[in-house]
Amino acid sequence: MKLMHPWLLLLLLVNIPLIYFYIAGLRKANPYITVSSLKSFKKRSRSYKAWLLHLCFIFKLLAISCVIVALCRPQTHDALSNSAIEGTDIVLALDISASMETPDMSPTRFDAATKMASAFVERRDHDNMGLVAFAGESLTFMPLTTDRTSVLNAISHLQLGSLGNGTAIGDGLVNAINRVLGGKAVSKSVILLTDGSNNAGEVDPITAAQIARQKNVRVYTIAVGKPGSVPVSSFYGNITTNIPIEIDEETLQKIAETTDGKFFRARDTQALQQVFDEIDRLERSKINVDNFKRTDDHFMPWIGVALILFCLQLILRLTLLRRIP
Repeated sequence: MKLMHPWLLLLLLVNIPLIYFYIAGLRKANPYITVSSLKSFKKRSRSYKAWLLHLCFIFKLLAISCVIVALCRPQTHDALSNSAIEGTDIVLALDISASMETPDMSPTRFDAATKMASAFVERRDHDNMGLVAFAGESLTFMPLTTDRTSVLNAISHLQLGSLGNGTAIGDGLVNAINRVLGGKAVSKSVILLTDGSNNAGEVDPITAAQIARQKNVRVYTIAVGKPGSVPVSSFYGNITTNIPIEIDEETLQKIAETTDGKFFRARDTQALQQVFDEIDRLERSKINVDNFKRTDDHFMPWIGVALILFCLQLILRLTLLRRIP
């Protein structure tokens, strides 16, 4: 513990004149008479109240001293320590196209994917996590952050169809790469989850994978759902059409191979859970973290002691040492 303003300790010198004037005023404060001899008073002991008077003065000096120390701002210093932890930069790129509403997972592909993604985020204590969503276009919902609550909140607010029709895998991947490059960890990864094939956007998925490889970003691709068709309602909602959904596993495998990542196939909820569990084990790296301990002020205990001492001497003055004219 150190003082922020140690020079204020010079104020303690004020106790010297206080002590001087107290001693000088003792004789003037007590009445006295002149006698020829003090023999008859030698056997009488001095009353304890006389000592308490001095104790009151000592309490005052200590209270003043405590206030002065409090003004000096006693503080605990910031502590810097370095520790090695497991952490990395990860961006989730989630498909929120209309096909993700297919109920071949419990209850739908979208609900299963967001549930597993949220559980994955909760397990990553020391990682920088980000969130990108894509459908007809791509949008960053959360930049890299260590605040897991913010990432979980962003996942919970994803809405199917909010980014138009189609599946722009290439745009979503490029967006995720741009986000993950802002992190400081050596290991950088993108987890791309989709149930379709690239049919929208401006960037080809393989081109995006080559960009990721140049930037040393590893991409894990996840194909969710079973091949089949998905019911799509018309604009007015009175006509439903079944549209076949083709999962481009070949492209997703190529993306993973190009970036030294891994391709996963999840046909049901249990398989999807196993996919995220495996990624959780794979994507961990040792990083050094500087831990800072903030400065804490400790002047309040000194103020508290000063108040106690002041109250004690005040109570003594009003009770045992009360003077009646």
